[in-house]
Amino acid sequence: MKLITDETGVCVFVNDTLSAPVIFALKEKGIKLIALRCAGYNNVDLAAAAKAGIAVVRVPAYSPHAVAEHAIAMIMTLNRKTHKAYNRVREGNFSLDRLIGFDLFGKTVGVIGMGKIGQVFAQIMMGFGCRVMVNDLFPNPEWEKQGWQIVSSEEIFKSADIISLHCPLTESTKHLINTETIGQMKRGVMLINTGRGALIETGSVIEGLKTGQIGYLGIDVYEQEEHLFFRDLSENIIQDDQIMRLMSFPNVLITSHQAFFTDEALSEIARVTYENIQSFEKGGIISNAVSLSA
Repeated sequence: MKLITDETGVCVFVNDTLSAPVIFALKEKGIKLIALRCAGYNNVDLAAAAKAGIAVVRVPAYSPHAVAEHAIAMIMTLNRKTHKAYNRVREGNFSLDRLIGFDLFGKTVGVIGMGKIGQVFAQIMMGFGCRVMVNDLFPNPEWEKQGWQIVSSEEIFKSADIISLHCPLTESTKHLINTETIGQMKRGVMLINTGRGALIETGSVIEGLKTGQIGYLGIDVYEQEEHLFFRDLSENIIQDDQIMRLMSFPNVLITSHQAFFTDEALSEIARVTYENIQSFEKGGIISNAVSLSA
């Protein structure tokens, strides 16, 4: 707040929390625009922003390919254990022990959330020869022409060998993955989350990993990531016991919210954010505005 003098807008990222107290403090500083450099807006209290008369804009799509391809990378790494093989070979260990994987061809992949990222991900998995099941609040019959089977989330939990989360974080999707839904899944399921951390209830996933119900976990997002990600904590004692427990599992892969991190995506984020701000300054229709009804 001390940095704000006579500005009319602030530009924020995914882990910047804009709660009601923060928003009303921004209002007191004369802020009239919150420009998000991301697609998600769960970190903004939209009701408070509306009450304060502050517009909120976002970048709805910067590079769906970047995030979808990162999800694929996590699947391939967990399956074929390339991260372990890399470290072994560098130490002169050319053994194949405990590096066995499985063919993706013919496996059932469940995609929850069929926005642009989910659709790109589904297309890629079709290319591997997978059976693709999809679920979304607003299903599009055209998806079936792509060979994707539109099903309930319960059917995905029951049938999928691999489940990838691409839905937004809302009240209805928070802790979508919990003790009950994990219990519905096939034993040894692979679970991938490149969406939002709170889609997963971390304690339940830890229990699922301990029992073997979850066979593989790949997460690029984490429920408490705002205290960890985008920082170098290599010389610190990390106080988050849950992420340390996750890191102790040999079948867990964690990356620090880097799925979006490509040249193309960064360029698009900068371009759209700049255009959003320009649109606001010029008045009239605000590009990519987010409201309570969004």
